[in-house]
Amino acid sequence: MTDKSVWDKEIPVPAKVIEYVDPGVLSKLPPGTQVQGITASGASYWAQTAKILATDQGGNPTPFFIKVHQFEHGKNMVSAEYYAMSLLYSVVPHMVAEPLGWGAYTDEPETYFYLCRFLELSGNIPSVTDFPKLVAEFHQRGRSPTGEFGFPITTYGGRNPQTFPLCKSWEECFSRGLENIFDMEEKTHGPDEEMRQLRRGLMTKVIPRLLRPLETEGRALTPTLVHGDLWDGNASVDKATGRPMIFDATPLYAHNEYELGPWWATRHKMTREYIAGYKAIPGCHPSEPKEDFESRGALYALRFDLHASSLYPGNLKHRQLVMETMRDLLEKYPLGYEGYLLQKGLTPPATLVAAEARADNSDETITAPCSRTTGHEDTGNRGGEEQSS
Repeated sequence: MTDKSVWDKEIPVPAKVIEYVDPGVLSKLPPGTQVQGITASGASYWAQTAKILATDQGGNPTPFFIKVHQFEHGKNMVSAEYYAMSLLYSVVPHMVAEPLGWGAYTDEPETYFYLCRFLELSGNIPSVTDFPKLVAEFHQRGRSPTGEFGFPITTYGGRNPQTFPLCKSWEECFSRGLENIFDMEEKTHGPDEEMRQLRRGLMTKVIPRLLRPLETEGRALTPTLVHGDLWDGNASVDKATGRPMIFDATPLYAHNEYELGPWWATRHKMTREYIAGYKAIPGCHPSEPKEDFESRGALYALRFDLHASSLYPGNLKHRQLVMETMRDLLEKYPLGYEGYLLQKGLTPPATLVAAEARADNSDETITAPCSRTTGHEDTGNRGGEEQSS
């Protein structure tokens, strides 16, 4: 599913790479597979995608899906997509097409692929009656093995990397990940003084106000594995089984409400009905302070709008959405975390008051250092979705 009004450039990978099945691809197919052909399938702004027609050892149809990128950046994307989707498959195999591998073409230089089972998808979004329950099940199964937030490798949304470093605190992890996306967005569209001022206010006032209470006053969050870009373009229904399926993940261990970020956007097909269904499930009720739930939703939705803005030079629609959201949040929380403490009758620590005073007079943001992101295999990266929410 692509939209020419969003991006109308040619796919940066030649179509010839899906006109045949390369020996490098053949080497990743299950033993006994007989290839019968290949045909273009799916849609992407960034990659060539195709369906490989094949049969298994018993002569039964067993099609495969291939996604092809080029150059070092493409190698990073497909290797990391395999890492990410393999992780999701290990947690919810009934919701993910089985990943089979990634590798390099033999007959084309600097050409790399991701390979998985092919599923005939309906093109419809999963039903609100069952999808929120499945997402909740996924979240309840996927827990951080280290107890940290973030992800050990770089992920990709479209062609742009996103890094959420491993941190003990969700506020630190989210803040540093968002700073990276802000930087990418500015490279795409250039600097804007109001955007810079709003960004500083968001980082120094809004984020501490909305995320710090989640992990203070005796509260704690459990780092939860999330898909990371669960908009309606990355979920559908398997025609053969009727089961909801998810794909093109950019996962991380996060606050579970982060997953709902795309569902807050009115332009999407999975909207507040899905949010209502999810938060009604035991174990998925809004985190305390519950009164901040909708504002946290706006903050998380902003992250997806910001990343979308970073992808499309010349299209300022998403930047305008981001700026509007930042204005609204800063109007609602002008005093930041200090205002929250005063409202609760608590005394702000002297270090916080001093830090916020410094930040008000500079571009400083108040975040603590956290552990570095580590590499994956020989690339240090992971692959990602074809579009952005």
